[in-house]
Amino acid sequence: MTDINIFEFGAPRYLLLIVVAVAVVVVYALMLFVRRRKLRRFGCEATLRELMPERSVARGWVKVALFACALVMLSLAAARPRTGSKLRSVESVGREIVLAVDVSRSMLAEDVKPSRMERTRYAISRLIEGIKEDRIGIVAFAGEAEVVLPITSDKKMAQAKVRALSPALIANQGTDVGAALELATLSFSSSTQSNRSRVVILITDGEDHDEGALAAAEAAAAEGITVCAIGIGTPEGVILEINGETIEDENGKMVLTKLNEPLLQQVAQTTNGIYTRSRNEDFGLEGIIAKLDSIEESQFKERTFEEYDEEYQWFVAAAIVLLLVEMLVLSRRNPLLAGIKLFERDTTPTSHTQR
Repeated sequence: MTDINIFEFGAPRYLLLIVVAVAVVVVYALMLFVRRRKLRRFGCEATLRELMPERSVARGWVKVALFACALVMLSLAAARPRTGSKLRSVESVGREIVLAVDVSRSMLAEDVKPSRMERTRYAISRLIEGIKEDRIGIVAFAGEAEVVLPITSDKKMAQAKVRALSPALIANQGTDVGAALELATLSFSSSTQSNRSRVVILITDGEDHDEGALAAAEAAAAEGITVCAIGIGTPEGVILEINGETIEDENGKMVLTKLNEPLLQQVAQTTNGIYTRSRNEDFGLEGIIAKLDSIEESQFKERTFEEYDEEYQWFVAAAIVLLLVEMLVLSRRNPLLAGIKLFERDTTPTSHTQR
């Protein structure tokens, strides 16, 4: 166990309340400006100050500054400042799952409603919700592959990355299944005790006809990694339309996108996985989940901060002190104390009795 001190806010959105403190100061300054303009209509400002000796601009600013600082302290307290003091390795049991998701433009086809991409995001989100101890990683691919999310147990982060999946992630378009499988195989952590608990879920329309996909599947099988594939689309194919507009190739012909089922079936069979096809009424998750349940779990280590100490009470205490001082500071000079001069020397001459 390692001692490491960190500082963070548990609810940083409440830091926006600091704007309220700034607004209080600005509004007060505007009020003073308007009041001063009104007073100038009645005569010289120096004469008016002599007529209102109890009025104190400085005291007003002190009260506003104290109140604004108290608001800042309360904003910081609401944001839940906390410190983490210890870093430890936590052992848990589960599987490591890498989602290799096709984000090529063909995934925008609407043969699966509302579109292949929309259905894929929704299905992955449901899959992550059902996962408990398993860890998740995401690889997006088109003509090339890219790690979107390294292996993690942070389900909220995984959901956020899923919502961002789109063809805009990969500039080089195409469908390189082999590159996706190679990168997914390299994305697993080294803390897993057994390779048999590693699973790649490949989601694609499988238009790749390159033998690189089968070579990558054989390499994954040699590592003990299981690949489960979900095919999106239909073997008959569909004219690619995006937002109602038919897509044409460089020769002016309409683009036909077809599901390459034989390729995906071979990839799954090579790694002792399963293949399912997504349909409008069923994305194919049930079969994948059943296969995941049959795969052995393994222990893996993860480094996490063990303790967080809440520090909000210090900021609350500071706010209370500031508010109490603000209440004690009078906005006007107290006439009862006007004759008390603690810091002035008495210059009245002392009379001496002559003898």
